[in-house]
Amino acid sequence: MRDNHHVQSSTTPAAEYSQRQQARERRVAQLNQRHIRLGYLRLLTIGFGLILLWWFFTGSGVSVLWLPLPVLLFLSLIIYHASLLRQRAQADRAAEVYRRGLARVEDRWIGTGPQGERFAATPHLYATDLDLFGHASLFQLLSTARTRMGEDTLARWLLAPAPVTDLLQRHAAIADLRDRLDLREDMAILGADLNPGVHPEALTAWAESPRLLEHPRYRWLALALALLAISTAILWATLGIRIPFFLILLLEGAIVALLHRRVQQVFHGTEHALQDLQLLSSLFARLQQESFEAAPLQALQQKLSSHHLPVSRAITQLDSIVQHIYSLDNFFVRLLDIPLLYSIQAAYAAEAWRSEHGTSVRPWLDTLGQLEALLALATYTYEHPDDHFPEFLSGPPAFHARQLGHPLLPDARCVRNDVTIGQHGANPQQSSVLLISGSNMSGKSTLMRAVGINTVLAMAGAPVRAHALQLTPLRVGASILINDSLQQGSSRFYAEITRLRQICDLATQTPPLLFLLDELLQGTNSKDRLTGAEGVVRTLIERGAIGIISTHDLALTHLGGTIAQHLHNMHLQDQIEAGKMKFDYQLREGVVTKSNGIELMRLIGLDV
Repeated sequence: MRDNHHVQSSTTPAAEYSQRQQARERRVAQLNQRHIRLGYLRLLTIGFGLILLWWFFTGSGVSVLWLPLPVLLFLSLIIYHASLLRQRAQADRAAEVYRRGLARVEDRWIGTGPQGERFAATPHLYATDLDLFGHASLFQLLSTARTRMGEDTLARWLLAPAPVTDLLQRHAAIADLRDRLDLREDMAILGADLNPGVHPEALTAWAESPRLLEHPRYRWLALALALLAISTAILWATLGIRIPFFLILLLEGAIVALLHRRVQQVFHGTEHALQDLQLLSSLFARLQQESFEAAPLQALQQKLSSHHLPVSRAITQLDSIVQHIYSLDNFFVRLLDIPLLYSIQAAYAAEAWRSEHGTSVRPWLDTLGQLEALLALATYTYEHPDDHFPEFLSGPPAFHARQLGHPLLPDARCVRNDVTIGQHGANPQQSSVLLISGSNMSGKSTLMRAVGINTVLAMAGAPVRAHALQLTPLRVGASILINDSLQQGSSRFYAEITRLRQICDLATQTPPLLFLLDELLQGTNSKDRLTGAEGVVRTLIERGAIGIISTHDLALTHLGGTIAQHLHNMHLQDQIEAGKMKFDYQLREGVVTKSNGIELMRLIGLDV
């Protein structure tokens, strides 16, 4: 194992990744050459063995002692060759790690990596609207986890805001992990292929289920009977008295028959659990040997033990028990099973391991999941050095971003804006709702998504795509991608008002709500739309929420009454040059002064 070292801050992520990729590819080429030479050497060894046999059988004076030499040499070459192939596979996987890293750094990452589709199946108030999962999603950009637990933890952090104390601990952990490239590489390549990998629910269910052999007295009885069987066998051999041996054997057979079903259940569950735990053993061992500086990481590392025994050693103990179970397939061990009650002893040993370490399995898996999620966010932090951790404020809900951009857009296409919602500094009159007007395709939805996805990143403990972001703890509710449903028989308007009801209910919870409403109530007539919008916005404001509403219906920019003092009108605009629509995606003060609907229809050839 390499000694971990921190990357020099002067080295750019692209340069470091490129250098490491080339080094790993050279290693693959070197190992491939050795692989070819070893193949030839194995053939020569076979030839040497055949020549020795020919000399021996033709009476050329070759001693029989020479004959094992080519066999031993060939077996040694097989063992070494297997080790070499493992090294080559790991070097190749390491090169792929840095190829994928370069793709992320160079904005070529779309379509690579896990998409987290299973997390998109459950209805959520912003996951679909903000592209958290699926193709070209935030999860695909962030996730470097190899296990289901790591993916589950990262998804959970993205789907719900964490308390500020937890977020600050994640900041400290991510800062410590940021430059540990050797650790991240090792975690990516060690062990077997983990896809589809361990299913934590089944493993924890086995670990925490009640004992199948709940009466320990049977274990001591089995040991006593085994000793009696040995004693009576000696008695039979020395004095010829065999009846006691067969009586003991009969009693042992009855016990084996009585416990057979439960013993087989113990064996089945233990063998499958070991297979899962062995997949993770090398990851646990690697994490245990790392010297962390951040207190949250040290606390997590301490959880990778059970009764002061490192998790990797506990798994080794379980492996030893399972090897005893496997030995029952041996004819001679099977022959001695009943006299020695071998299977019952092995089953009780497996149950004893589960009694001692079973309650630790869930914390092991949870800790591994947290560490993988932190490593994923640390990777993102390393690869995006211009992104910074947000600053959390206390007081009324607020969101203040300087040069905010969308993290899923390439840098070359990412237009940044300053966005302020809620009280800013000493100004108590700052509006709690931004009402952004603008024509079609002017970037209203993208701006809202940028605000939403950066809030999600902030409340997950990650850095954000902004030069600076100050915010109070917030939870997000969005109505951006709302469609009708043929299966459910609901229109887009019905789906939208259902979502609005859920968002209004969410505004009663803590932390306060940041709502994002795109083209509010566009599925109804103008009068109902205006009345409905006033009611929804009033409800959200009264419940202490802040947010953004976008519209190309300028009537909504003149909402009156008590709502008006909470609204701040801004807009995005466009212009037509040489018959083409052009947008700068810059947020400006006030209400938009022109519409592009007719021009856009004419540009695509409609006669209007």
